[in-house]
Amino acid sequence: MNYRHAYHAGNIGDVLKHTVLTRLIVYFQRKDKAFRLLDTHAGIGQYDLASEEMQKTGEWRDGIAKVLAATMPGRVAELLDPWLAAVKAMNSGGDLQLYPGSPSLARRLLRKNDRMTLTELHPEDFQTLSERFSGDHQVKTIHLDGWLAMGSFLPPKEKRGLVLIDPAFEVTDEFEQMTNAVLKAWKKWTGGTYAMWYPLKDARAIRRMHDHFGDAGLRDVLSIELKVGKSGPDTRMLGSGMTLINPPYTLAAEMREILPWFCDVLHQGPGSGWDVTQLIGE
Repeated sequence: MNYRHAYHAGNIGDVLKHTVLTRLIVYFQRKDKAFRLLDTHAGIGQYDLASEEMQKTGEWRDGIAKVLAATMPGRVAELLDPWLAAVKAMNSGGDLQLYPGSPSLARRLLRKNDRMTLTELHPEDFQTLSERFSGDHQVKTIHLDGWLAMGSFLPPKEKRGLVLIDPAFEVTDEFEQMTNAVLKAWKKWTGGTYAMWYPLKDARAIRRMHDHFGDAGLRDVLSIELKVGKSGPDTRMLGSGMTLINPPYTLAAEMREILPWFCDVLHQGPGSGWDVTQLIGE
C-alpha cells in the first residue's frame, strides 16, 4: 500500500476524509474559543490535477469530480458546502484543475484566532509545504515524523482541538505505529479529538487497532466507512475508513445523511456500502 497524497489527491479516500475534517472544524467553531489542528502527515497542501503524479492515477475523476458533477439533495449540499466551497474557490475558472489537501482546506476555514500545526517528513514535500505557508502566522510547518509530532506538540496551548492522522501506509506496520502513537497522545491529552484515516484493505489490522483502543480504556470511539466496491490486500483501494476518538456528538448523524448519497454517486461495483458504528460508548 502507498497512499502518498501527491498521487491520490481528490480520490474516494479524500472524499471521506475531507468531509469529516470540515464537519469537525465547523463543530469546533460553534464556540468562540480558539482551537488548534495538528495535521501529522500534511503533504504539500495543494495539488495540481494535471501534474505527472496525478495523471498516473487519475483517481480524482472517480472522487471529487463525480461529487461536483452530481445533483445533491438539499441537506447533503448544506453539509458538504464547507468542503466543496473551498474546492470551487480554488478553481475559479470552472474547470477542476486544483485540489486542496487537508492543510489548504483547513486553512480556508480557520478563524483569525484558530491555529494549525503541520508536520511532514518527506523532504521535498516539506519544502513545498513550508513555502506555501511562509509568513502565515496562524500556521506552523515542521519537518518531523508525524508520530513524533504527536508526542511533542500535544496537548496544544489552546487546550481544545483535533489531530488529523492520515499516513501513506508505505510500511507494513503503519497501523501498529498509528495505534501506539494515538494511545501515547491520548494519555497526555484525553480531551482531544483524534481522526484517523486508513484504506479498507487489511481488516485484521483495523480490528486489532480497535481492540487495542478498547483494552486501553478509551471512551467515545466512532468508526466511519465508505466503500464504492469490494477491495482487499491485492486490489486497488475501493474503500476507506476513519476512526475518531471524542468526535462531536453531531458527527454520526451527519455522516448517516451524507454516506448513502456518496455510496450512490461513487459506486463502482459489487461490495459498495457505508457504515457508521459507535465502537466504544462515552
